[in-house]
Amino acid sequence: MSRPADPSGGAGAGGPGDGADPADQAPEVPPELLALAEQLYAGTPEAFTPARDAAAKDCARAGDKALAARVRKLKRPSVAAWAVNRLVRRETGQIAGVLDLADSLRAAAAALDGEELRALTRQRRQLTAALTTTARSLAREEGTRLSGPVLDQVEGVLTAAMLDPVAAQVVRTGRLVTTFTSTGVSEVDVAAVVAVPEALDVAATPLAAPDGPGEAEQAGPSLHVVRDDRLRREAAQEALEEARHAVQVAQDGLAEVEGSVATLQARRLQLQAEAEELRRSLAALESQVDDVDDELEEAGAAQEDAEEAVAQARRAEEDAEQELARLAGS
Repeated sequence: MSRPADPSGGAGAGGPGDGADPADQAPEVPPELLALAEQLYAGTPEAFTPARDAAAKDCARAGDKALAARVRKLKRPSVAAWAVNRLVRRETGQIAGVLDLADSLRAAAAALDGEELRALTRQRRQLTAALTTTARSLAREEGTRLSGPVLDQVEGVLTAAMLDPVAAQVVRTGRLVTTFTSTGVSEVDVAAVVAVPEALDVAATPLAAPDGPGEAEQAGPSLHVVRDDRLRREAAQEALEEARHAVQVAQDGLAEVEGSVATLQARRLQLQAEAEELRRSLAALESQVDDVDDELEEAGAAQEDAEEAVAQARRAEEDAEQELARLAGS
């Protein structure tokens, strides 16, 4: 895809100091790399890694090792980044119109007072909320449910694109690898958030809806900020579905915990019964120990009596031996 024309008119452009487009100073990007990146980031996150590795192998087999190395470095997009990329390709006209409108709003913001700025902020929020709802619907077409935190990340990127022209250019590429935020004052780290950052001026290729868009869809929706009850109802319905799903998940978790509690209670009763049995056995053993102590005490007394009897017998024996010796000598 060719680069956008120089808004200054092109002829006679000088160096960076003369207002030349910085992208014109960037190294040439191989068109094959851009084509492969377009295909990869138009797909799902699950398919990204195997498709990237296969493409890198094909490049290596074709003898282009430099291209193969660059393809291998392409990062898999996060779910939120994929949702933004999908939105950019499926709703190209809407995205382009909203971001063009954002340019006008940024230009007008300097002349607005506090109340007008607050109204402008509300308009931006309405636009980003509507686009976020569209991103959620497109993700569901691919069988992916975007969680609340992921939707917050998607809306954060879209808000950044409304506030920051560089962020808007990043979003238009459709090659977002991770989400980011911007206030319009701090600089966006382009190399960290988009693939092939040196080709920031190359926008994503539009992707038709599965059934093919009609003329009204191709023309793009109106960009007026209006109260849209249908969008609110759809958002409320999806919020209700998510809440019901959360209730079901919580009920399943509660049932699992209740089962664990019942199992533990039964185990506790079993252990209590075993402990009571052990206490009874211990009491019986202690009683036996007391009986043996009594018997031991009686045996000790009998032992002392026996020892005294032995001593008396030995003394009588000695007396008899002495008497016998005396009689024998007389």
